[in-house]
Amino acid sequence: MNLQLARCPYLVVALVWLVAASASAAGPVSGIGPVGEVKQLHTNLRFTEGPASNGKGRLYFTDIPANRIYRVDGAHGLSVAFEPSNHANGLIFDGMGRLVACEMDGALVARDLTSGDRTVLTATYRGKRYNAPNDLVVDKEGGVYFTDPRFRAPEPWPQGKEAFYYREPDGEVRRLGDNLKAPNGIILSPDEKTLYVIPSMQKEMMAYSVSEHGRIGKGRVFCTLKQPAGADNTGGDGLTLDTRGNLYITSGLGIQVFRPQGELLGIIEFPEQPANVTFGGRDGTTLYVTARTSLYAVEIQSKGHVFPGRLKLD
Repeated sequence: MNLQLARCPYLVVALVWLVAASASAAGPVSGIGPVGEVKQLHTNLRFTEGPASNGKGRLYFTDIPANRIYRVDGAHGLSVAFEPSNHANGLIFDGMGRLVACEMDGALVARDLTSGDRTVLTATYRGKRYNAPNDLVVDKEGGVYFTDPRFRAPEPWPQGKEAFYYREPDGEVRRLGDNLKAPNGIILSPDEKTLYVIPSMQKEMMAYSVSEHGRIGKGRVFCTLKQPAGADNTGGDGLTLDTRGNLYITSGLGIQVFRPQGELLGIIEFPEQPANVTFGGRDGTTLYVTARTSLYAVEIQSKGHVFPGRLKLD
């Protein structure tokens, strides 16, 4: 979640710029698209985040200030899956079909979709609660990389620093880095040899070589986000990637698409500023985008990468 107002993080919703409920991107990105119009699936929400497909025709996403996790069946059915959500933000499915969530109230958890049982994976580091876990990715070993920035954290921050972590499958947690300003989105390359961390309060997006699961090298600048007119040093939020390793980073201008080498391919625009994005749909070629008060979908030419630690798409 990219909210600059740490004490009152949802006031930014009042500043959202809204246009038509259905719009076309300014210009297709070569080889990617979109190939159709951007469709608004659901709206009149408060601040949407964390879209995740379960590979069985359902999509889940969060509404942080509403304290809910929503479930979408098909294109139109919207229902509440979990309430309260403990202000859940990022979501992802693990290899067991559990919905793993970053709860901004201070924990990383897994929810069983059948029983509704909630299992805490980690709630403290060195005896203190996390600031406000934000986003995550599950690797093929079942370990979880997750970020813990400042947004919605109590003050003073419980951890004293904004950081990102790795939870081993056995439950051990290691802090991987604490020198970024508001680390937010996080994801692995398709071969899981590169970890991308997306800060919200700097324009440089970071990449780290992964020598083995949960062990990373020194960070390097992967790319620099294109900035809105009159702004500088605005960062990214959530992200996803396709089977070719192209990154789709949400930003103030829309979804900025970068090659694995860091070259900007283009920008896919939306009626509202996107906060997070994932692939889904029958062929894995639908981008589902959470953007402020709404959930959007658009078809593109690329297919989303599916991590082995997640359920496969239909």
